[in-house]
Amino acid sequence: MKKVSDILPYFLNELLDFYDENELKSIMYISIDFHLGLTKSGTILQSERILKDEEILVFINIVDRLQKMEPIQYIISETKFYGLSFHTMKGILVPRPETEELVDWIIKDNKESEKKYLDIGTGSGCIIISLAKNLKGMFDAIDISKKSIRISEENSIKNKVNINLKQKDILHSELKGEWDIIVSNPPYVLRSEKKVMNKNVLNWEPETALFVEDTDPLLFYEEISKKALTVLSKNGYLYFEINENFGNETIKLLEEIGFVNIELKKDINGKDRMIKAMCK
Repeated sequence: MKKVSDILPYFLNELLDFYDENELKSIMYISIDFHLGLTKSGTILQSERILKDEEILVFINIVDRLQKMEPIQYIISETKFYGLSFHTMKGILVPRPETEELVDWIIKDNKESEKKYLDIGTGSGCIIISLAKNLKGMFDAIDISKKSIRISEENSIKNKVNINLKQKDILHSELKGEWDIIVSNPPYVLRSEKKVMNKNVLNWEPETALFVEDTDPLLFYEEISKKALTVLSKNGYLYFEINENFGNETIKLLEEIGFVNIELKKDINGKDRMIKAMCK
């Protein structure tokens, strides 16, 4: 590996047993962008550029860690979300593209007026920070993890927004305050689904941010919805990202708790992925 054009063959040769080719190319371009500052088109235009010894070592190290199924976002300690850059690390859930769709929905619904927002289970802070970059208002976020609060604070500074962050266990504490919009992407993957998930998720990302027991799949939705109903302003909205297999059950739960004007929305892949409900 001597030139930029040698990186792709090196990745393919060393990693095709671990990843499919399209995913591998995506990982490679993320790595090149981060370490060499080259976009995909820049990689092609500068294909004959000679790599420095320290740059070669960087890519060798990346490949070694990828062979252990470590997510590229943890390797480079960064991920992109809704056009912004976020610091991340092991123990912090890697933001997903579906969650960008949830953020986009909230922004389009609320761009006309100034409101108060609360993000429950903020993780890296990607949802609330993206909202703060694109909307007017006051922005609060909570998470059970001290690490998440620290990383979210770093990311709020990195993206130059003001977020009020607090460590709180939503299952075992009450909410105090009033908000116009509450959003949450809580744990919703069933433990029985672990057997079909990739090792780079199972071995590296935090279980507490991903999984719920099969016997109580809507645990977080029920707790958050009940508490949200007591702190949402009149005609305020609750937004959730959901398990695609529990759309109707989530609607029923929200109706029973007392929400109205419930809307289920599909993601770009046609799966039931987002829901919003109004506090009457």
